[in-house]
Amino acid sequence: MAPRANWKGFLKVGEVACPVALYTAASTSDRIAFHTLNRETGNRVRRRYVDSETGKPVEHDDQVKGYEVSSGEYVVLEPDEVAAAVPASDKTLEIDAFIACGDVDDVYFDKPYYLAPADKSAVEAFELIREGMRANKVAALARTVLFRRERTVLIRPHGAGLVGTTLNFDYEVRSSADAFSDLPKTKIAGEMMDLAKHIISTKRGEFDPSKFDDRYEATLAELVKAKVEGRKITPRKPKAPEKVTDLMEALRQSAGVGGGDKTKAPAKKAASKKAPARKPAVAGGRAERRKAS
Repeated sequence: MAPRANWKGFLKVGEVACPVALYTAASTSDRIAFHTLNRETGNRVRRRYVDSETGKPVEHDDQVKGYEVSSGEYVVLEPDEVAAAVPASDKTLEIDAFIACGDVDDVYFDKPYYLAPADKSAVEAFELIREGMRANKVAALARTVLFRRERTVLIRPHGAGLVGTTLNFDYEVRSSADAFSDLPKTKIAGEMMDLAKHIISTKRGEFDPSKFDDRYEATLAELVKAKVEGRKITPRKPKAPEKVTDLMEALRQSAGVGGGDKTKAPAKKAASKKAPARKPAVAGGRAERRKAS
């Protein structure tokens, strides 16, 4: 059975348009969900809005939106005023520009959706857009109204269809400079860098999402099953993390080099060109040593 579309409209580039359907690509609906219960009665607990001063319940029709302009002072917006702010939708996903696939920093990525033809009559135009993008190795930037807000969508070829990723607005993405402002400038070199490169090279692999398990979800499922079956549950004590006091020693252990072993990471490959001849030792002095590159 085909999934239910979240949105239907038209994908348009220039004068070429085709009806498309948008489907959720990632969802948390299959996660285990809990209800809040009254321990004494076993009944579900419902939330109610109450006045913060009087403590009395506030009915739905008496609830309005408010924006705090100063401490305890609000500008009240009526439901029809909020509704008027929702942009009008023409159900058109109009492509503004084609860009290189790697031009958008992934910190701007919000939620992915699959795009497919809405009906058989749209297949030819849809495939033309998809294959044109694939041949030119480009992505598309488009805009439309999704879920009451105008959104920018990054569209890319994906298998037999397209994947559209809504993008965060610039004001929503925090500057990395703020997060990294306290990091000192350091230079890593020598044995430490060689060990780090060696560890990374031995850990190289490929991304396979099927190999990444949600251990928290699996533990919750087993916990629920044990409760249903009446089995005794013993809470697991978290394992204390090991303290790393010596970064170099931690690197050596990660690279498989023993603590007392002075063996270093694999040496770099020698340069292909012939090394210059050493100068003879001078009496009373030292033989000149070539410095490692």
